[in-house]
Amino acid sequence: MSEMPAIGTETDTPSVKPYLATSHGVLFQGDCIDLMANLDEGCVDSIFADPPFNLDKDYGQGVDDNLPEDEYLAWTKMWLSEAIRVLKPGGSIFIYNIPKWLIPIGNMLDAEFGMTFRHWIALTMKNTYPRGRSLYPAHYGILYYTKGEPSTVNKLRVPIPTCRHCGRELKDYGGHRNKLNPRGLNLTDFWEDTSPVRHRKFKKRPANELKPMIPERCILLSTNPGDLVLDPFGGGGSTYEVAEMRHRRWVGSEIGNCEPIRDRLLDAGIECELEPDPTLTPMEWVDSVRRVAEQVPYEAGPEEIGEAPLLSGPARLKALQDARSKSGNGQDGQQTLPVVDA
Repeated sequence: MSEMPAIGTETDTPSVKPYLATSHGVLFQGDCIDLMANLDEGCVDSIFADPPFNLDKDYGQGVDDNLPEDEYLAWTKMWLSEAIRVLKPGGSIFIYNIPKWLIPIGNMLDAEFGMTFRHWIALTMKNTYPRGRSLYPAHYGILYYTKGEPSTVNKLRVPIPTCRHCGRELKDYGGHRNKLNPRGLNLTDFWEDTSPVRHRKFKKRPANELKPMIPERCILLSTNPGDLVLDPFGGGGSTYEVAEMRHRRWVGSEIGNCEPIRDRLLDAGIECELEPDPTLTPMEWVDSVRRVAEQVPYEAGPEEIGEAPLLSGPARLKALQDARSKSGNGQDGQQTLPVVDA
């Protein structure tokens, strides 16, 4: 977890340094509060934040995940203040955490920041374990708020659930199966297919990782192609991979080890500039990425506008890579990386 520097003022020499850049985004290594303090007010369309849960997990050097409650909440208020400052009017913020912290965070967003509540999204987490004299914890949550009335709310659909063994549908829908929309089920605020990535075969770092479908749904719900997404807690890089594949510009930071993020992007066939110019400010990098991304052709798929269900797993990644290759912006095509005009 980060230290608590002064916020709200741009510095001449920010402590965050660019770690890598792509045709759509830039990752900084360092404190997220310092990064956001060096972004312009109202420049971000959507924020997805997955901060440490203060559960004494090992996130590597620079992260203290075992703070007293008052210190954790004070730190949360600091990064929230900067995040809301850089969010556009009508922009969306999604905060992924455990219920214990989402309750006071929601109170901050309501009472102190005047944000507009949209949803508490519940996500099943069935691989957890009992903790003392308490119920079996089986869900995490996402707080979905907007800065006033939302400027973008896209309809999304998910596939009709089927058994992974026999392929049959799991529900009979009360005898009204024939009335379901053939394009899929409407996305609700209860997600049952989002267990964390725990198997070492699929993980890019020792700590648990989010399935890419979690930030992907939030991004597709709240943005359009070309919009700017901020993820201040890079983690395993799921948000950046999704934003890149979906033609959203992105900016983010990671205070710890950035190698898992680099590996994720490279493994997905995303070309990276691994020695970005450290003399440029965060906003210069954001502007550079914008100029490059605007030149990249992209045609939104039917799943982005509710005309088809969102895929998951390997099928999802293959479809995205195929679309990216056809646009001339993938491993099989020519990709342009950001270059700042002299």
